[in-house]
Amino acid sequence: MTLDIGKRLKDIRQERGLSQRELAKRTGVANASISQIESNRINPTVGALKRILDGIPVSLAEFFDEGAQGTEQIFFAAEELIEIGDGGISFRQVGASLKNNAIQFLHEKYRPGASTGKTALTHAGEECGMVLKGRLQVEVGEEKKILGPGDAYYFDSHKPHKFKNIGQEECELVSACTPPTF
Repeated sequence: MTLDIGKRLKDIRQERGLSQRELAKRTGVANASISQIESNRINPTVGALKRILDGIPVSLAEFFDEGAQGTEQIFFAAEELIEIGDGGISFRQVGASLKNNAIQFLHEKYRPGASTGKTALTHAGEECGMVLKGRLQVEVGEEKKILGPGDAYYFDSHKPHKFKNIGQEECELVSACTPPTF
């Protein structure tokens, strides 16, 4: 899936009747940054995009859902997973549309040094995950832990949280969020 992030953000913002200035006020992200993202001059981190979308409000899953509809799909080949990440992080989601789903399931990959951003994420629900390979630093509130293969996490997503690959190799994990508000 190839998505023009800037165009999609601009289209959704305008559909909701928001100016760039209003969105900047709601999110604390500079108006100039929103303008540069919409013109594809810069790519936002996952954390920055999430903060911007929260100001609309739209989840990452909804943002990357380009209206896929149709019959219920039960099985998904690896190439059918929907990429909702960008840059150094890959978030491959099971299912294109989560509108009527109770859970979001992701296959995640972080390049060495990649993170969800300087600002912690927050959203409704709970999330959990298990590291398959590599080392992942997980911060939830005031707690911080480095997880390796087989280690897992589970927390209330209302708590501010960040993820960062602190290893020298790609970090791979599977995660779930319910409801699908990420």
